[in-house]
Amino acid sequence: METLVVVDENDQVIGYESREKCHEGSGIRHRAFVVFIFNSNSELLIAKRSEFKKLWPNYWDLSCASHVYPNEDYKSAAERRLPQELGFKCNLKYLFKFVYQAPYKDVGSENEVCAVLVGKYDGEVKPNPKEVAEWKFINLKELEEEITNEDRYTPWFRIAFEKLKKYNLENLLETLP
Repeated sequence: METLVVVDENDQVIGYESREKCHEGSGIRHRAFVVFIFNSNSELLIAKRSEFKKLWPNYWDLSCASHVYPNEDYKSAAERRLPQELGFKCNLKYLFKFVYQAPYKDVGSENEVCAVLVGKYDGEVKPNPKEVAEWKFINLKELEEEITNEDRYTPWFRIAFEKLKKYNLENLLETLP
């Protein structure tokens, strides 16, 4: 059983709960993260969630997205999860966090304080088929058009992407190792 970190709206720890309970009904607020991985052409790696996912199966997601476990911070949780989902490691930089709640049909909800991290990687991608149905690198202009016109992206992807646009991406990518 996965145990998640339950937090208040200010990201203060108020307890711990199972992953299943955190996603029931309207959800219990917990810590999570998303990772934007760019290649040297400034294209974003996006991953389609596998059909085995309870919430938003077969939706496009960011490069990596998951939860923070007890005794982890956002960055260490992302560093743990990235090789589990995509089969590689890279340096990650924390950018910001946001709070959101999103229901999925009558199945459950996400209710998260979600950190956003960014990294750069040009090597081999070996996705875990239990987590990722497919993946691709996408130009941000093409993504902007798709995400506006299609309802096949997770809610946290949409929120994080909108917030990331406030950054000067070229300068940001130059600061990454």
